[in-house]
Amino acid sequence: MLSTQQIIDKTNKLGAHNYHPKDVVIVEGEGVIVRDPEGREYFDMLSAYSALNFGHRHPEIVAAAKDQLDKVTLTSRAFHNAVLCDFYEKLCELTGKEMILPMNTGAEAVETALKTARRWGAEVKGVENGKQEIIVCENNFHGRTIAIVSFSTDPDARINYGPYCDGFKIIKYGDAKALEEAITPNTVAFMAEPIQGEAGIITPPKGYLKEVRDICTKHNILFIADEVQTGFARTGRMFACNFEDVEPDIFILGKALGGGVMPISAVAANKDVLGVFTPGTHGSTFGGNPLACAVSIKAMEILVRDDYSKQAEEKGNYFMQKLREIDNPEIIDVRGSGLLIGVEFSVPAAAYVKKLIANDIIVIVSGCSAQAAAKAGLLSKDAKELCGEGLKRVCELVDIPPILHMGSCVDISRMMILASDIAKDWGIDISQVPVVGCAPEYMSEKAVSIGNYVVATGIETFLGVDPYTKGGPE
Repeated sequence: MLSTQQIIDKTNKLGAHNYHPKDVVIVEGEGVIVRDPEGREYFDMLSAYSALNFGHRHPEIVAAAKDQLDKVTLTSRAFHNAVLCDFYEKLCELTGKEMILPMNTGAEAVETALKTARRWGAEVKGVENGKQEIIVCENNFHGRTIAIVSFSTDPDARINYGPYCDGFKIIKYGDAKALEEAITPNTVAFMAEPIQGEAGIITPPKGYLKEVRDICTKHNILFIADEVQTGFARTGRMFACNFEDVEPDIFILGKALGGGVMPISAVAANKDVLGVFTPGTHGSTFGGNPLACAVSIKAMEILVRDDYSKQAEEKGNYFMQKLREIDNPEIIDVRGSGLLIGVEFSVPAAAYVKKLIANDIIVIVSGCSAQAAAKAGLLSKDAKELCGEGLKRVCELVDIPPILHMGSCVDISRMMILASDIAKDWGIDISQVPVVGCAPEYMSEKAVSIGNYVVATGIETFLGVDPYTKGGPE
């Protein structure tokens, strides 16, 4: 087997650089533990951005995949297969919806929901085709397709991808009044994340989702809940909308739906919504393939049987309590729901990430550029205590030069120290990079993904670029 460095070098040479992974190579994983080529073990606290809610290689899910591999893996939708109908039935039971439209990735499911809303708007609500409007929220993260980046507020997601798609309005997240004011006779849907994960574990004000539901009903528009990251027990409920007993018109689902083994996503809605599709109006060759469906059926069975929602709530409360006991003045906030938890720092988090990985805990930096961590599988209490000790050790020992700011002024000398350290780590010649200041509102928004969770807010550095999205750590 190639060494860690050989694998990294080969990857960097042959692959497009749209990601900048940490210098960890994973060759084997089981539960929350992963190993590199040299046999070193790590706690995986990223969990593939929530796709691994069951941990790595859950034995029952792997067995379901192996069993289906011996039968048939792909038929295309030109034919029926014996597994898709059971997948439909299971997901309908879980969501309370009447129909399912299967896809493969979260972004595909979002696109499907957008097409559903536009078609429903034209055919059911009566909006003239081409004038349908969909309202979304600022700091959203719904994927990376052309349509989706057209309504992103992250500059890095949008740059040089024009011309952009029309038909979207962007409003402030968590502001029900802004939603009502943005609605016109041409509005067909409002789409939002019940908790904004990659924006920094941003939970809306209490009662917001219920207000949104009432407003959408009042104005005859569809409420689309993007639960790709929050769904399937992550937050302490099967779906985050359940916290306010809210039923969206459309669920967008993915990630954990595939049990960490196969990509599968879906849109769930009632017949009066998904019934707008007719043969040939939408589709996917791999969507609903028997292998992914078999895996997903087993994953959903485990979610319910083992009460993952209750486990996430109890273990999330335990972990948040332990995080809040850490004596570190640079921790601003510990927030979250279930096992979707954020830890926000008053300083850049690069040093924390480096130290945590050195202590065998895989983490990433997360920020306004929408890089998020997720819950690993439902860790045992013993595993959580071990991780907690590692986190506590690092957080209490790391000494990051403080970055001071007063009004629009910053301590340039301390910025230079930090910039030099980061530049050295990433092989950048600091003398060749223009050093610029950072607005105070960004300087107070630094965070890191640690624990089982997403940590996040605005990330800026002083290298003239944002290295977390332009060549630096994710």
